[in-house]
Amino acid sequence: MRAVIQRVSRAKVTVNGETTGEIGNGLLVLLGVATGDTDADAAYLAEKIVGLRIFEDSEGKMNLSVADTAGAVLIVSQFTLYGDVRRGKRPSFDAAAPPQHARRLYEYFVDKIRTAGLTCETGRFQETMQVELVNEGPVTILLDSTKTF
Repeated sequence: MRAVIQRVSRAKVTVNGETTGEIGNGLLVLLGVATGDTDADAAYLAEKIVGLRIFEDSEGKMNLSVADTAGAVLIVSQFTLYGDVRRGKRPSFDAAAPPQHARRLYEYFVDKIRTAGLTCETGRFQETMQVELVNEGPVTILLDSTKTF
């Protein structure tokens, strides 16, 4: 499972002109699910993201988590995080999980974030979405449950 985490002052996702999720200060998480991913992968990433210390403390050091700042999380599914272009210019998505498997783990991940006590908004799974954000810093972190990076 892969995630691109962006520290934001605001973020919003819309589908067909309808806002499905919107947050102020917090994290935008773009989440991709791979074929072999399990509940353990989702739980690992959720725990890591909840505790990720990428918000500044009173001394200007990145020392606070989204939970410490009472921030929110906006989670958007993005199978293209598993796009492989090593063999050409058109991405192959063979490593991305099939929709039924990906949806279950995406929803499990969202539940883990909410269970941690955070306000959590979402996009709409398997829909074309428009994502707007203001990346603070900018701060962008890449996570992979297999610890590839």
